Amino acid sequence: MNIKKILETLSPNERKILPYLDEKIENICKKSNLDKTSVLRALRYLENKKIIKSFIQEKKIIDVGVNGAFYRKKGLPERRLFDILDKKRILNFQEAKKEASLNDDELKVSIGILKRKDLIEIKKDKIISKGKKGEIYRKMPEESFIEALPLDYDSLNQEQISTLKDLKKRKEIIDIKTKKIIKIEITNLGKEVIKQNLKPGDLIEQITPDIIKKELWKKKKFRRYNLTLPVPKIYGGKKHFVNQAIEYAKKIWLEMGFKEMTGDLIVSSFWNFDALFTPQDHPAREMQDTFFIPILDKRDTPIEKKIIRAVQKAHEKGVAGSKGWQYKWDEDKSKKLILRTHTTCISSQTLTKLKEIPAKFFAIGKCFRNETLDWSHGFEFNQTEGIVVDENANFRHLLGYLKQFFKKMGFEKIRFSPAYFPYTEPSVEISTWHPEKKKWLEIGGAGIFRPEVTIPLFGKNIPVLAWGPGFDRILMDYYKINDIRELYKNDLNFLREVKFWMK
Repeated sequence: MNIKKILETLSPNERKILPYLDEKIENICKKSNLDKTSVLRALRYLENKKIIKSFIQEKKIIDVGVNGAFYRKKGLPERRLFDILDKKRILNFQEAKKEASLNDDELKVSIGILKRKDLIEIKKDKIISKGKKGEIYRKMPEESFIEALPLDYDSLNQEQISTLKDLKKRKEIIDIKTKKIIKIEITNLGKEVIKQNLKPGDLIEQITPDIIKKELWKKKKFRRYNLTLPVPKIYGGKKHFVNQAIEYAKKIWLEMGFKEMTGDLIVSSFWNFDALFTPQDHPAREMQDTFFIPILDKRDTPIEKKIIRAVQKAHEKGVAGSKGWQYKWDEDKSKKLILRTHTTCISSQTLTKLKEIPAKFFAIGKCFRNETLDWSHGFEFNQTEGIVVDENANFRHLLGYLKQFFKKMGFEKIRFSPAYFPYTEPSVEISTWHPEKKKWLEIGGAGIFRPEVTIPLFGKNIPVLAWGPGFDRILMDYYKINDIRELYKNDLNFLREVKFWMK
């Protein structure tokens, strides 16, 4: 395209910024009277037309942190301590702390710094000033450094770099940020275009009734549009990919003939543990593993007395030939309210409401455990739950349901291995093959409810197939996410590009 045609493609905003291309973005905005977004968009169009070249330069900017801003106003702790000592010369630790308005950490740090600078000495729990008046100003470059912030890291001299290293050891005094600066280079074509001294209103941008009526179109040219140039990508609104996957999984269970069951996030220990034959001294029922809600413990959570007594009997003496756990069951412990640790508590409640069998139910929902947050564990997570109540159900049916679900979710390689859970027997651990890590990824457990669960809840020892794999781990495997925290980090770039779950 020749220069004449290029001139005819320039928008009003592009023409406005042309005279200021050799200046910083902030100055271009100011002189062109355009906001930053409009300027950046116009620059992108000019780059597409080979009028400019742009590149991003990263700069480290040193600025004050939270404590740095406070100390810049009130003075560094060591400055405040020395100013008091400059007047009183000798103070004990408590006096120094009180008079200089320091906390324990600040006092400790201040004493260390002033001793290192040879401005004080410690004798018999007394702080004694050694410095002469005015000497501290020469020995405290930290103050002038903080006052001068923000600074470009590349502009620091050796003394400032040394001061920065010292301040970085202290909590939130310094904040180092990476700033991205757009650099613009005008091409030879751009220099020719700038010489034309173009004005924003030289071309007709759109047809209006006034232009037609006054025949202004006869005196000016229409702006030329290049339809081959790339345009910014537009991202439409969509649901979070975790919610998309949950909806897709619900659709699978519904297609397989299951009904959805729901429940509260806060439940009694009875439904979460006792009804599932989990002994009251089990480690999972400790504060280290479970979030208790003591403020709500007095809330009434009515449960049928006959169910409570049946569960108590299962724990103390056993049912259907079992011996139970052989201990004194405490009803008060069962009343403690918690954030549910698994969705299986919904299954235990559903079993008490069953009116006819066979029946199939599923649930997908949030669970909470007092875990240390790391790449593979979160203190809240999604779990998918399922039960099948059928007198003719067996262990092979259980494996069949699970294989079918995971196949529809996109996982071909599933492995089952023997496991133990307090409320199922036999029990299996479900794992999927991770092709990149070249290993099996454990995602949850399954089994057949024990008689100690089924008999107290609905009076009969009928086979109940049950499973509860962690849904978030399924998502991690599918989306190739290596850190569970990434699921809820809400990185906009990832959310825009991630594909809808569909197999």
